[in-house]
Order: sequence, then structure tokens, then C-alpha cells
Amino acid sequence: MRKLLSLSLIVSALWLNGSGSESLAQQPGAPLPAVAVAAVLQKEITPSDTYTGRVEAVDTVQIRARVEGFIEKRLFDDGADVKAGDLLVVLEKAPYEAQIGEIKGQITAAEGALRLAEIDVNRQRQLVEKQAAAQERQDVAEANHKQSFGQLQRLQASLIRAELNLSYTDIKAPIDGRIGRFAYSVGDYVTPSSDRLADIVKQDPIYVTFPVSTRVLLEVRKRAEAQGRDLAAVAIKLRLPDGSIYSETGRPNFLDVQADRTTDTVTVRAVFPNPRRILVDKELVGVIVEQVKPEQALLIPQAAVVIDQAGPYVLIVDKNNKVEQRRIRPGSQEGSDVAVTEGLKENEQVIIEGLQKVRPGQQVQVVASSAPAAEVAQ
Repeated sequence: MRKLLSLSLIVSALWLNGSGSESLAQQPGAPLPAVAVAAVLQKEITPSDTYTGRVEAVDTVQIRARVEGFIEKRLFDDGADVKAGDLLVVLEKAPYEAQIGEIKGQITAAEGALRLAEIDVNRQRQLVEKQAAAQERQDVAEANHKQSFGQLQRLQASLIRAELNLSYTDIKAPIDGRIGRFAYSVGDYVTPSSDRLADIVKQDPIYVTFPVSTRVLLEVRKRAEAQGRDLAAVAIKLRLPDGSIYSETGRPNFLDVQADRTTDTVTVRAVFPNPRRILVDKELVGVIVEQVKPEQALLIPQAAVVIDQAGPYVLIVDKNNKVEQRRIRPGSQEGSDVAVTEGLKENEQVIIEGLQKVRPGQQVQVVASSAPAAEVAQ
């Protein structure tokens, strides 16, 4: 989520409800409270938001046996890269080859029976035409012919199924990817109901998914519309578990069509090149979404931001060295600074030290400033 404010800088706001006013009131002749200030600076920034994401493979395939049999060969190493069509595992073929031979013999016999049935149909047809046989005998002959033809078709279909089962004894990779650990050993007996033999994961390219709150998504949409830019015109970077930044930049390619009702977030998916297989499926990573086009923004130190029940604010020092409270709307975090979208102007002075000692309307002494010399002189 967006790191907008440093909550550790929340200051007691007793002066807002009147308590402690006597202690904060300046006594005659007492020295002015000393504060340090920083100037509101306008700089070119690249707005960014941070999220927590999960690496997901583009494709993950479970390798399973489609027929039963003993494992005769294993032709891959655990963790190896494989190509679609590579032969991975060979199951015993002999039972399926024998079944094919048996069916072929039955087909030969069925073809002979069909030929005899055809001869009988022709003979009975000629006898009926000569009125030497009853029509009933021709009808029986034709029925026998159809029965023989159906038996041949059934056997031919059985042959196709048997040849298909034989082909399933050669288990091949359906996709390019990296294969995981083989769960069996040569000689094990497997069936279609057995656990998977191994997994193949496609690692390049690879996805990263991360949740974005509907509120943030709406703000991003409005900001993109106001700037006249494409919502997808962002660069997505990753922070790896060791804190380093991943060398490849990703791009968004999917926004979920439904929000999670429990978290009120929408899943965003980005795709990244992964040529060196650094990103691993199911890995947890930090996601940094940066706007492609830089923009001008007002920046102040995070130390200047205070939060109360009404929201964030800062204390500024005017030209008369008097304290003024100013409500602000923070933007993105930029290192130790925070962007401010509303409430401040360039070169105004915000208090960064001594916040606890002053209240609005009080005169102070500026003892340190990050403002340009000309500003301090004023």
C-alpha cells in the first residue's frame, strides 16, 4: 500500500482542544521557542506506489499417467528445462502391443465374415428374383450382413483406442518449461488415478499478481484522466526478498473484473521477462508501480507531517515568524520526503523540529533552515 506518511511523527495535539494552553503560552521576557524549518521545494518526480505481490507461472502443467503400467524409463533430470514434445517417461508397452495384435486378428476374422455375408446377400437376392427362394431368406441375409459390418466397425474403433493407449505409454512434455521433482522411480506401477508424476512450470515470461484497493484504483484512474494519459502507462519493478531491485521491468496485462469482498481489493497482474529464472513460482516480492512520465510536485520532509483525528497537517512559519497550521493532502513517498498535492505553496517554511513546543499563532525563532539563503534573509 502507499507509504504516504511517517506515523512515528504523530505529535500530541493538546493545543487543538485547549488543554495545555497555559504551559504553551509565551511568558513576558521568555525566549522564543526555537524551531527548525524546511522549505517546500518543487521537483520533478516519478510518482510510485508499493504493494506486496506473488509470483505466478504463466502455465503450470501436472504430468500424469493416462494409462496404467510399470515405469520402464525416466528420460529427464529433476529441475531440467524441457521443450514441448520431449519424451519424459516410458511405460511398459508389451500389454498394449499384444492387445493391438489381438484386435487386428479379430478384424481379419470380421472382414472374412463380412465377405461371406455379402456373398449370401447376393445369392439370396438372385434366388428371390428367380422366385426360387422366399423373401424372408433375403431379409435374414441382409440382416446378417449388417451385423457383420457393425462388428467390423466396432473392432476398428477398438483398434484405434488400443493404438491410442499404446501412444500414451510415451509420456511427453506438453509445454516448454522447467520440470520439477519426479515423484516415482523406475519400476513403480502407475495408473490414471495415481498422483502426478511431476510438474512443468513455464518460467519465462512469468506473472506477478498484487492486490490494489478500490479506493487507490479510483484515485489512479482520476489522476490518469486529469493528466490525459493511459492508465496502463506505468513501469512495474520488483523488490526481491534480499532487498535488491529486479533487473527486468514489467508491464500490466490484466485487471480483475471483480473485487474481493473481504478486502475490497482488485487483483492486478503484470508480466515480466525471466530469462535467468530468478523469479520463482509462488515467491513473495515487493511491487513498485511507477508512472512512466515524470511530473512536477511539491516535496516536504516526512518529519514535518503530523496526523490528528481530522487528518494530516503541517505547521508553517510565516514571514513574521508566526506559526500557522495548514491541512494538506499527501501524495507519494519520495525517499525521506513526501509529495503534497494540496495545502502548500513552493518556498513556504514547514517546521520539522520543535513541533511539540509550539502552537498556531505563536511567534518562534528559526534556528535552522533548509531554505535557500535568500529565503532565510526574508
